[in-house]
Amino acid sequence: MSTTTYPPESIYNLIPREEVKTEKPPRYTSKFRDQVKIEKQLNKASNKTMGPSKVDLPSPEKYLQKHSKEPKLPERQTFPHVKEETDKKPRIPPKTDNPLMGIHTKKNFVKTNAIENIMSVPRKPQAIYTDTKSGDKHSLENSGLIPKYIKKKDYGETPGYLLQRRQEVQRVQEEYNDYVKERMKQGAMKQLSQEERNTILQGLKKNWGELHHQYQGLSVVTDTTPKKYRKERLELEIKQLESDIDLIERYKTIYIANN
Repeated sequence: MSTTTYPPESIYNLIPREEVKTEKPPRYTSKFRDQVKIEKQLNKASNKTMGPSKVDLPSPEKYLQKHSKEPKLPERQTFPHVKEETDKKPRIPPKTDNPLMGIHTKKNFVKTNAIENIMSVPRKPQAIYTDTKSGDKHSLENSGLIPKYIKKKDYGETPGYLLQRRQEVQRVQEEYNDYVKERMKQGAMKQLSQEERNTILQGLKKNWGELHHQYQGLSVVTDTTPKKYRKERLELEIKQLESDIDLIERYKTIYIANN
């Protein structure tokens, strides 16, 4: 038995209906289309794809000959084996050239050698050092263990670049002092007294102690957001106070603006 189900019949389905045609929206066309075509036509070269418009044909008289494409070697030159006559080695003596025979000398070579050795200055042994247990030897001259620098002409003197740097620092300090004096005369700056400096320093240290006491009282576990924010805020304030204390302790003379 078929299990297909059909919709219920209706008399209205017998009435012919007008077929509705869906119209597609017009295709998008750029407003710069004509301008792009003109620019493309202007920038297009005549021989960009198909080669030059006119090719010069080779002359019939200049036809391709055999071996014309091979590289040409330079002209052959004689190689000068000997530049000058003085560079030549002496010739081998001929067979008829006999050496002088029968010449004897009365020099006593044993006595001469003994006198030369007695009168000669003994050679100074080379200074060496060993750096391993197997006895590897190295020259002591270039090892850096001999204080050669004390024999220099400028030993013990201040280098020139240090003197120049010291003069630059002194000049900058003098310019700064003149600027401070000028500003103090105009009333724009004043020097912080020793009592005020000590008072500010003690106040900063007192604030640092209070913040440090609060920081030590924080819980070990920062498991909530407020605890985390409070710890970060205390760390930033303590770091800022330490920076201010170090600045005031480092400089004894401090100038502040009146305004």
